[in-house]
Amino acid sequence: MILDTEASIEHMTRGTVRTSDAVLLVTEPYFRSLETTGRLAPLAHDLGIPHVWAVANKVRSARDEAAIREYCARHSIEILAVVPFDERVTEADNAGVAVLDHAPAGPALLAMSDLAEALERRLGVSRA
Repeated sequence: MILDTEASIEHMTRGTVRTSDAVLLVTEPYFRSLETTGRLAPLAHDLGIPHVWAVANKVRSARDEAAIREYCARHSIEILAVVPFDERVTEADNAGVAVLDHAPAGPALLAMSDLAEALERRLGVSRA
């Protein structure tokens, strides 16, 4: 099961995710987002969560990706996937439709598919 929680540290500080097999810290190439990722990773490790990975999201340029990679490397956080910024995600949201229906071959959706495959390999599970 994959659970998308609110963007806050509450789930870590309350320990509500302590029985998780993995935590994906979705981060963006902005200072506050990166700093939140840097605070969450140690909390997840302290809870005993065996797998803690970052997902770089809304990456618009090589510079964005480099900033996220540099920050995560400094904080010993492995990046599992890089999801590019894709205007079609915003278009789908504005239209009230799923991205999968709106832009099934868009770069963000392709990156998410790669992320799902990486999770399957790393966690030894398969999609049902």
